[in-house]
Amino acid sequence: MDFNYQDVRTRFVELYKEEPLLVRSPARINLIGEHTDYNDGFVMPAAIDKEIVFGITVSPDNISRIYSLNFQEGVEVNLANPEKLQSPRWVNYLLGVIRKLQDSGHVLKPFNCVLGGNIPTGSGVSSSAALECGFVYALNELNALNLPKIDMIKIAQWSEHNYAGVKCGIMDQFASMMGKKDHVFVLDCRSLEYHYFPIVLKGYTLVLLDTNVKHSLADSEYNTRRKECEQGVALLKKYYPSISSLRDATPAMLKEHQSEFSPVVFNRCSYIVSENLRVEGASKDLANGDIIGFGAKMNETHEGLSKLYEVSCKELDFLAEEAKAHPAVLGARMMGGGFGGCTINIVKSDEIEAFTSQLRKDYMNAFNIELKSYIVKVNDGSSLVAATLKNVSHAQ
Repeated sequence: MDFNYQDVRTRFVELYKEEPLLVRSPARINLIGEHTDYNDGFVMPAAIDKEIVFGITVSPDNISRIYSLNFQEGVEVNLANPEKLQSPRWVNYLLGVIRKLQDSGHVLKPFNCVLGGNIPTGSGVSSSAALECGFVYALNELNALNLPKIDMIKIAQWSEHNYAGVKCGIMDQFASMMGKKDHVFVLDCRSLEYHYFPIVLKGYTLVLLDTNVKHSLADSEYNTRRKECEQGVALLKKYYPSISSLRDATPAMLKEHQSEFSPVVFNRCSYIVSENLRVEGASKDLANGDIIGFGAKMNETHEGLSKLYEVSCKELDFLAEEAKAHPAVLGARMMGGGFGGCTINIVKSDEIEAFTSQLRKDYMNAFNIELKSYIVKVNDGSSLVAATLKNVSHAQ
């Protein structure tokens, strides 16, 4: 999708007859560490160069309005009572941010807002986190709230939990807010400590392959997996009282009590415990410049997500297997919540066109679905694009 900041600015001026404050908020990738975030584990995400841009000013007539370029529709927002809407659903991610800010004691000025972007929705790169993070960042700027980034991250996550109904971990919002150009970072989802690592791919490029499917069970099964992990923790806690999440479990603990688990819960826990160890190993690979070892761990992650955690689907499995067999690919796996969306692949830079062309043909033959591909670069997290003196003084 062709898109630039000027598209938002132009539409804003057309609608509201003044220059907006502009804020950008990116999508994210996660190189390794999937579904570990809500288990207090480790993840390795990065912000990317697909993003949502918000134009915003204080409304002169006390009416708050939000217009989406992508959906070509606008809504008026009741700041006094920002309740969830049945339609359009995209607004709920923003209404939840407003509700949480107000519940935290912040007084918000009425506003006019236009948003638009080039994040492919439903592809597993978390357009929802970009929506939430960009909007809370914009409101923070407009109202001079001076919120720390970690507070904005938690507000964005609260909105996802309570207004979208997805009990996500904190990774998506953290990556969207805290990304750093040309760096990935390892995040400890319990302590929220994080460490940046330069990403040096040595002639390879990150490529997303979009299945173009989103199976309807995605959100409900995501919440089910969370409950299954909690069941595993409850069982282990009988024997190891200090355990508070699967982050604290080891393969030896699981093996010792395997007979007491249901097979399904055992598989879920086994995947999470192994994945946390893989993130640790992958961070060492990255520090040592071993991208071959890193790619192999990505392949292992997909196998675990497909067979043990069961959040893949036939389309994702097909793409991962085809990529793994291709000589230009070091690693491939499904990314995101699952049941559709993208695979993330480390592909030899000078063979990207040949690789994606071949997979497009194979995928069409297998599923009669068009395969989309995106080359992604690692970028900065949410930030101000432009602010005129008029905007800043108006906000204050």
